[in-house]
Amino acid sequence: MSRAESSSLTDRLVEIVRRDAGLMQVLTTVRGLDLPDWRIVSGAVYQSVWNVLTGRPAGYGIKDYDLAYFDASDVSYEAEDIVIRRVAAAFDEPFRSQVEVRNQARVHLWFENRFGEAYSPLGSTDQALGRFVAPAFAVGVRLEADDRLTVAAPFGLEDVFALTLRPNPDRPLARGWTRAVDNARARWPELTVIAA
Repeated sequence: MSRAESSSLTDRLVEIVRRDAGLMQVLTTVRGLDLPDWRIVSGAVYQSVWNVLTGRPAGYGIKDYDLAYFDASDVSYEAEDIVIRRVAAAFDEPFRSQVEVRNQARVHLWFENRFGEAYSPLGSTDQALGRFVAPAFAVGVRLEADDRLTVAAPFGLEDVFALTLRPNPDRPLARGWTRAVDNARARWPELTVIAA
């Protein structure tokens, strides 16, 4: 894909995100919290695109808003829990229950026990995107202080806009693959799945 085509997809993603009132409310609220190296990642982002492409209403199928941030200064659960509570206090329902907060600097401490796969430490929130089970899931957005929306998508946005799920080439046998595909297909049966 050419740079112009890639830029065009990024522009389309930004336009879709800006039209999604719920996602913009989350982004605006989180921006005000001034968390380090934060993004709203995965489902709420790519699913907003899928809703537009399939003619579904904004918010359809979105179960949560994954808020990833990176703070290596204290990787204890207690420090993360302070941020979780701070984020929850910034929202009213339904967002208070839907915004899920994770410090990417501490994922390696619990990932293997929960998912059965080794997970080496990360250096940033954007680096975490490269480990998601599918390229279509590996997208994050941040509302900057100047109101620009910045996008991180290490595998590009082609799969998102093509309604295509394929395994992450760096994790082709990820344990969560089948469950993720089944969950997505139940809500968006138009998806094309390319097996590992």
